[in-house]
Amino acid sequence: MVQPLGYLKETASQTAGPYVHIGLIPKQAGFAIFDNDFGGNLVGPKTRGERIVIEGRVIDGAGELVRDALIELWQANSVGRYNHPDDRQDDKALDADFRGWGRAGTDFETGLYRFETIKPGRVPGREGKLQAPHASLWIVSRGINIGLQTRVYFSDETEANAADPVLNAIAMRERRKTLIAQKSSRDGQTIYTFDIVLQGDNETVFFDA
Repeated sequence: MVQPLGYLKETASQTAGPYVHIGLIPKQAGFAIFDNDFGGNLVGPKTRGERIVIEGRVIDGAGELVRDALIELWQANSVGRYNHPDDRQDDKALDADFRGWGRAGTDFETGLYRFETIKPGRVPGREGKLQAPHASLWIVSRGINIGLQTRVYFSDETEANAADPVLNAIAMRERRKTLIAQKSSRDGQTIYTFDIVLQGDNETVFFDA
């Protein structure tokens, strides 16, 4: 006999670990089981655009490094078009050598995650308003019941950031800085450092969708 819904017990909640690396980025866990690893390198030899690195750490509410987090990144190409069938900006060219999506884990020793990509172009938002160059991130780890979504903007895009409709929708202006990656250079590479703080005074702004 099927029990009415009100009699059913709630299913126990479960976080995204501790085997998230084995299932989603097995190479980092020492398992060579996928032909295509879908790692943190989004570019190929012919990818168009400015080559950059986005890297940082995930930090918990106690200020400790989260060494087993998994981060997915997706972004537009250098002219502002996504490699997705729902993007119908036919006036902007796709880049066959740019995947537009990557997956990386924080290093078990250093806690650092890293994406090799290109600076994204601007894309239209709601009501056609141009958004500043940005990449979207999704973070999962032990202790996180629902994946966290955030964005990374770039510190050298001051004018575009000031006009971005999503940044401007954050009521507390001082909180907007938690979404800005700081630019530097190292070994001839352009580096944008973006630390993700899960809780506390400097908690990164997270979005519902």
